[in-house]
Amino acid sequence: MDQAGDRPAEEEVGGGAMSSPGRLLEILRNKGVLTPEWTPAVAAVDRAHFVPDTFEVGDRTVSRAADEAEWRRMVYADLPLITQHNDGRAVAGQIAVPTCSTSMPSLMLAMAASVRDGDAVLEIGTGTGYHAAWLAHRLGEDRTTSIETDKALHDIARDNLARAGLHPHLVCGDGLAGVPGRAPFDRTLATCTVRDIPYAWVAQTAPGGTILTPWGSSFHSYSFATLTVRDGRATGRFSGRPAFMWARQQRRSYGRIRDWYHGEEGERATTALDPRVLEEDPDARFAVGLKVRDAWPLLCPADDGSDEATYWLFDDARSSWATVEYVPGRDTYETEQHGPRRLWDEVEAAYRAWTAEGAPTRDRYRITVTPEGQTVSL
Repeated sequence: MDQAGDRPAEEEVGGGAMSSPGRLLEILRNKGVLTPEWTPAVAAVDRAHFVPDTFEVGDRTVSRAADEAEWRRMVYADLPLITQHNDGRAVAGQIAVPTCSTSMPSLMLAMAASVRDGDAVLEIGTGTGYHAAWLAHRLGEDRTTSIETDKALHDIARDNLARAGLHPHLVCGDGLAGVPGRAPFDRTLATCTVRDIPYAWVAQTAPGGTILTPWGSSFHSYSFATLTVRDGRATGRFSGRPAFMWARQQRRSYGRIRDWYHGEEGERATTALDPRVLEEDPDARFAVGLKVRDAWPLLCPADDGSDEATYWLFDDARSSWATVEYVPGRDTYETEQHGPRRLWDEVEAAYRAWTAEGAPTRDRYRITVTPEGQTVSL
């Protein structure tokens, strides 16, 4: 993979100030997310050192060779840039699943807000190395440890960081196991989504320290879990709406409808629950995801202007599927379920249980991690 950064950071092509490191600082200041504590690191670490010559942003590919001005404009934008698909092993006909990115800088700052001067930090998921560079610049190289599962990404991040003149402690290995030889850490920050927080992270975080990780289930994975470690256990709450790649050891399934549905006839029934509620209400989706952790939804609007839609459910084992047919103006909807599981029945039961509890918001739930495992409760 060709890497950017061999050209001077001050070089401006076509876009002038719109395509310089100063532009990113301006954007973050205008958004009110750039704090005095992090300004020196963000200003000193050129994002161009951590972005390849070709990446994806939104639904398009940006190439430095094809349009350097556009490449630089995107590099210095507050946008996530996808730098790898399918763990770097593209297969013809396989759906392209993003597996690495340089994250949205404003979201990185939100995660970094828990860091204090003098902290020793463990980062789970080095990725391109951009976040590790910020940490190393502010805290010092010896107080910054970052672990990456993917050997190719580890090597790229090491080279990117060296190009930026930074050499934090990098490890290639299982991020869920942490880095016990460098513990204890004041902050453990994960840049990948997990469904089960490993106790190793708790054991390696100092008493009073913080664990911050994107967290969720296959059904809903858009939460931060922030936990404090005390007396050999970690407890915390949920917040935010982050979107991060999954930790590879815990990721959900991906695919196309045809990977589950092969023309089979399912068991038909009806429901009074409008499936769009589950798509539009993040608290409902979070609560359902606590009980249905290994299945995920896909809402497919009709393309004929009818406002109809099909709500699909797929299990991670690729053994079961379900549909709900939404039609405007109706108060009952046709369902169809196939496979050993009745996925819609599971989802509807979880939703009804949540409403029976008073439809609590996500921030009311508490997460606890002990040597025996992880629990989430009201």
